[in-house]
Amino acid sequence: MSIAREIKDSFRFGSNLTKLIYINLGVFIIFNLIRLFYYIFQIPIENDLAIYLAVPADIPALLHRPWTIFTYMFFHQEFLHILFNILWLYWFGIIFLQYLSNKKLVGVYIMGGLSGAALYILLFNILGVFREALPIAIALGASASVLAIVIAISTLMPNLTINLLFIGPVKLKYLALFSVILDIISIPVSNPGGHIAHLGGALFGYLYIVVDKHGVDLVKPITWILDVLSFKPRTKSKLKVNYRSSDIDYDYNHRKAQQVANLDIILDKIKKSGYDSLTKEEKETLFKFKDKSVN
Repeated sequence: MSIAREIKDSFRFGSNLTKLIYINLGVFIIFNLIRLFYYIFQIPIENDLAIYLAVPADIPALLHRPWTIFTYMFFHQEFLHILFNILWLYWFGIIFLQYLSNKKLVGVYIMGGLSGAALYILLFNILGVFREALPIAIALGASASVLAIVIAISTLMPNLTINLLFIGPVKLKYLALFSVILDIISIPVSNPGGHIAHLGGALFGYLYIVVDKHGVDLVKPITWILDVLSFKPRTKSKLKVNYRSSDIDYDYNHRKAQQVANLDIILDKIKKSGYDSLTKEEKETLFKFKDKSVN
């Protein structure tokens, strides 16, 4: 099978996490190929390409390019920028999908990005400190969307522990708190628009989990659109076909292996210290696995 066919199949049959990663990579590659073309042939408008994808803070400019409130969250110019965003999206997206659905992952990503853009535009227009930068300020990158996912899963499972390279085990709530504080103190240092957008995404991720516990789904508009786009009319057939779960994709085996590994850790902990030593999240994970086994 060719590389192109493998990529096509993994995008088609992969999870929404896979699709989000591919879209970000695809936009990055296409943009940089176009930028290379402009550079080689010395076309002077090369520097203006970004304004058609990045979201401006200036409202009159935004009214001329309203689509940028969506495109900016998939658009990166620099390699290190997209590298770190993709890594965080993958790591926390995997954890997110262990507890929430594929459609909700996309919903939090998009709504987090929109919330980040909204806070960035709002503060740049009402705070005097940004008055001089307002006409030329633009924001780009998936950071607000990714941080919404990070904060959402950290709010849902605050005591879930992950192992960080060179650091060791860290609970999600501390990692989330560190990320938010870092963005806050970085606002006066560099890229204030970007850090403000990150905080807007983080705020949405937190609110999404809080209100969802009260029966309010903030990403329902996005999941409804996904349902409409994925609708396929039924066709009559004499063949009897057994359809398996939509979870069958390139990420399924990885998620199942990670769930089993988490279960093994919990069982070992019960064996050594007893059931009462489990955290609330570990008990919930154990009962969820038990329910799936019974069903």
